[in-house]
Amino acid sequence: MKHLSKFAFADRKVLMLLVLTSVLLGGTIIGQSYYFVAIVDRIFLDEQSFREIVPLLGGLIIVLAGRTLFTWLNGRTGVKLASKAKRHYRESIIQKYSANPIHASLQGQSGRKVSVLMDSVDEIDGYFSSYIPQMIQTMILPVMILVVVFTEHFYSGLIMIITAPFIPLFMAIIGVMTKKKSEDQMEKLSAFSGKFLDTLQGLTTLKLFNRSKQQESEIEKSSLGFRDATMEVLKVAFVSSLMLEFISMLSIGIIALEIAIRLVVYESVSFFSAFFILILAPEFYLTLKDFGSAFHTGRGASGAAGQLTAELEEEGLKLEWGEERIESNCPPVIELKDVGFHYGGGFTLDRITLNVPPQSQIAIVGKSGSGKSTLLNLFAGLLKPVSGKILVNGQPLYAYKEEEWFDQVSYISQNPYLFSGTIEENIAIGGRGTHTREEIEAAAKKAGIDDLIRSLEKGYDTPVGEAGRGLSGGEKQRVALARTFLKQPSVILFDEPTTGLDVKTERILQQSIRELAATSTIITVAHRLHTITHADQIVLLDKGRMVDTGTHEELLGNVPAYREMIGTQQRGDSL
Repeated sequence: MKHLSKFAFADRKVLMLLVLTSVLLGGTIIGQSYYFVAIVDRIFLDEQSFREIVPLLGGLIIVLAGRTLFTWLNGRTGVKLASKAKRHYRESIIQKYSANPIHASLQGQSGRKVSVLMDSVDEIDGYFSSYIPQMIQTMILPVMILVVVFTEHFYSGLIMIITAPFIPLFMAIIGVMTKKKSEDQMEKLSAFSGKFLDTLQGLTTLKLFNRSKQQESEIEKSSLGFRDATMEVLKVAFVSSLMLEFISMLSIGIIALEIAIRLVVYESVSFFSAFFILILAPEFYLTLKDFGSAFHTGRGASGAAGQLTAELEEEGLKLEWGEERIESNCPPVIELKDVGFHYGGGFTLDRITLNVPPQSQIAIVGKSGSGKSTLLNLFAGLLKPVSGKILVNGQPLYAYKEEEWFDQVSYISQNPYLFSGTIEENIAIGGRGTHTREEIEAAAKKAGIDDLIRSLEKGYDTPVGEAGRGLSGGEKQRVALARTFLKQPSVILFDEPTTGLDVKTERILQQSIRELAATSTIITVAHRLHTITHADQIVLLDKGRMVDTGTHEELLGNVPAYREMIGTQQRGDSL
């Protein structure tokens, strides 16, 4: 809640507008009560004609219109504040995810992240659109009404002062009860969202292993838990509304009784003052009661606020890029000096020192889990070293502008991601700026996929499903290669794209890689002997450490672990 209040009170203009509209709203409420009482008093007691009270009726219409206007303006200001806050929190979360995508993808479930981004942010709406405006109104309106009541009748004002604290006292009790329940509700919503999306993505696997019924029970259990948590919050809300209504009605009844006795029995107060107070008293308690409802809404946002705070404050290395420009006419010199990285409490990459000359071919090899993909992500700039430096042309990598570096780099993974759209759009996304159809077709030809695309009914306008549904693994690889040919980068990173492909597709990809190597630095996580033996430099990793580096012949003669790995490969086993 601290972060929400800090954001709310940081916008001085909005706060001043809320204060101004609240003061004007208080004035129209008092004016409305005065005109209404004056009209009744003059018609029934003074027996004035309709013509004589026309000015009073005009005044009543004006203050009623004013009350409507200021109520609308106050509410609209709150809604605008809520919209600004939600945009701020969504942008902050998205910026955090995009600033370090690898870290974001490794932490938690996708469904939970979507729930935080959408549901949790939506949940804080009431804090800004309802709670803050109503809190400011409650600080102003009751005070204005009390001043007027005290000028008319001291004892009625005294009763209001004595009974009013019962409402905030009850709200504080309700707030303590609500906070934990609302936090549980949001946590169970996030858990349910994460479980549901996770199950949906793995539905085929669950079906094949005959686990779909078990997961169905898990989803049902999770959804029922969220339902129960929601009902607990609603139960507190209903009890809160009932008690606030009871306290308000009891207080108004006490004031009415006290005024009736003084008006009828003791005749110590005039009809005008008595009626005026009876009209203002409900407005006084209505403001407090509305604040009680808004307070419950605000406390209900505490669970969402806790999740947002935890998400934004979660530790992770921030990728803060500089402003330097990088030469784009030739591949850069890349150096790693004592580079170290570790995932929280997990795998550690330890003190990697490596020099990558321009236009060289580097192969990164090692057993599964040795840190090959992590090292490739460090080269790409997707992960920031915990220790050591990555230098590009003698400058630290993160001294350059982010867009400058990523304009020079292409990264092709084993399973490149294709977006929902046409094949042309999926190739074009890899380029730099806008490209013509001819340029896209030329890139596709170099990647060996042009003939396949033209054989489709709609050619380059053929729609592709989300994540490349409708295309095989080899076809997705060639689309990714077409992106690279379109971009013409200086540094190309491969996470062994030929793994699992048929011989023909692998041959096409190897030819494409040779063509790209003529103008670019190629760094490949290698699993195939063909890729390894053709590399200018081979980096052998084991359990996060660099065992040795050199050419194929050098490592074969000097490093037993490398000889064993090559022997295994030659026997046809996977590395």
